[in-house]
Amino acid sequence: MRLRGELSGVKRAASGHFYCALKDEGAVIDGVMWKGNAARMNFRAEDGLEVIATGKLTTYPGRSKYQIVIDSLELAGEGALLALLEKTRARLAAEGLFAPERKRRLPFLPQVIGVVTSPTGAVIRDILHRLADRFPSHVLVWPVLVQGNGAAEQVAAAVRGFSGLAPEGPVPRPDIVIVARGGGSIEDLWSFNEEVVVRAIADCAVPVISAVGHETDTTLADFAADRRAPTPTAAAEMAVPVRADLAFTLTDLAARQRRAVYRPVELGRERLEARVRLLPRPENLLQPQAQRLDDLAERLRRALGDRSAKGREQLAGVAARLSPGLLTRSAAEAQRRLDRARLAPALIERPLREGSQRLAGLTRVMSQLHPEKPLERGYAIIRDAQGRALTTRAEAAGEALLRLQLRDGTLDAVPAGAAPPAPRPAPRPRPAAPPPQDDLFG
Repeated sequence: MRLRGELSGVKRAASGHFYCALKDEGAVIDGVMWKGNAARMNFRAEDGLEVIATGKLTTYPGRSKYQIVIDSLELAGEGALLALLEKTRARLAAEGLFAPERKRRLPFLPQVIGVVTSPTGAVIRDILHRLADRFPSHVLVWPVLVQGNGAAEQVAAAVRGFSGLAPEGPVPRPDIVIVARGGGSIEDLWSFNEEVVVRAIADCAVPVISAVGHETDTTLADFAADRRAPTPTAAAEMAVPVRADLAFTLTDLAARQRRAVYRPVELGRERLEARVRLLPRPENLLQPQAQRLDDLAERLRRALGDRSAKGREQLAGVAARLSPGLLTRSAAEAQRRLDRARLAPALIERPLREGSQRLAGLTRVMSQLHPEKPLERGYAIIRDAQGRALTTRAEAAGEALLRLQLRDGTLDAVPAGAAPPAPRPAPRPRPAAPPPQDDLFG
């Protein structure tokens, strides 16, 4: 028998056999062409071609269906479905539904993404997985049929439903809508060629991405959408950016911002260093204070000497009033009190340790404040001939002889322009004292 119809579901098996379906407006029958006959075809069979198949009718028990075993296949003209598709496309294009100026830019970072697809297929899983990898987002899924009776109406209602949501309502309106379906024959994808779906996508208030079929599949929904994606996974990639790339960009911008902030600071530091070089040296600023410190050190040394002399006088007066018996009785009494008292070692060791620390601190302070300490650092004390310290230039210029006290001894010096002092005459010898007079009273 000879059958005329439109090819659908064309597939070549690895074995070389050719499988298809023949259909017209009211019926469809499966067909198979064995490897030998398939190799003799003089054209490339694909979906939508209208052909004439010659063969015999048989049954396939595995599916309990009739099929035609095709011996030869020849072209019969352009497929009816493709002709209808082209006619509809031309009519809608004339209305301006596919015009480029109607296309809208996709939002850079949508907060809510609406997906119109079947909830049980692999398409929604691929979209969710890809969104989670790139930039996790809030996804609203509107479940619909994607083929068969009523599929076109459900898809159009879903697109209009997303478009009609209030932006601040309990269910937020998506920032972008993805209409998605997996691959299939032209008959499987025909719902997305229906005029009701095309008009719903064109009238949608938010941008729409069409991801129907594989890369080679084209539907009228692709022309009406703002963007066409070759696959549902590619639609998810178009919808959101890569969060890692955004984080890297932010890090780079932050680094540029830090450099822009630090640059004026570095320039200011350079200018400050240039001005610091023009400032006077610290030692020059401290010279008057150093001279005053030398004067105070000398006064302290004299005060300490006077205080030590008074202390020795007081000690000598007290020592004169002491007697061995009194000391012995006081020591014996103290020994008896010590024997009666039970002292813990800590009560003695702690005061001794604290006193030792205070004594060490005072020793360090005294060594630093000793009037002759600056002599070890190269300073000198200028005195007059009587040993009095001179603190001003006028005093030193009025002296005929200056005595410089250094770290390892004294050195006499004469001010510039002064005559050296005349040598002192040798002291005259004193006359011998007369012998003592005898006591007249024996």
